[in-house]
Amino acid sequence: FSGVLAILIFAVYLDWLPTIYNTNLIVNSWSNFTEQFLQMAMPVMVLAVQTIASISRYLRSSMLDNLEQDYVRTARAKGMGENVVVFIHVLRNSMIPVVTVITLGLPSVFGGAIVTEQIFRVNGIGQLLITAIYANDVPTVQTLAFIFAVLIVVFNLIADLLYGVLDPRIRYD
Repeated sequence: FSGVLAILIFAVYLDWLPTIYNTNLIVNSWSNFTEQFLQMAMPVMVLAVQTIASISRYLRSSMLDNLEQDYVRTARAKGMGENVVVFIHVLRNSMIPVVTVITLGLPSVFGGAIVTEQIFRVNGIGQLLITAIYANDVPTVQTLAFIFAVLIVVFNLIADLLYGVLDPRIRYD
């Protein structure tokens, strides 16, 4: 729905961005680069808005919970500035649940990319998957499913490593 709404607002009513992705565009000058950038703006915006909204909501909630903890009062009592308390102490502890939200949300970005590619007529991995499904090309579908699964495992591994960086209680020695 947000893709069709973005096309309606930014391409039809405001005429700022192109309606359909031009796959034949060869970027060999600045004007072609600008055109490529403008046609990528809507699909990227559609994929990013929902993800950024959920991440910011979880980060805000986590920050509000952590601002009332004892260690924050202790840091303020020691005379630390508000920026130091918020950005060094509270933000670091608040990022722990946000890392989980990001890594659990990445598969939905891949799934959303499949639909977004169809709406904006972008030839990508989602188009390849849909074409392979319609053509009963089982090896291609299995390969793409395997690639998605490997990416999910890699992102979960990155999340586990980030837990060790963000939370001093969890160290991988």
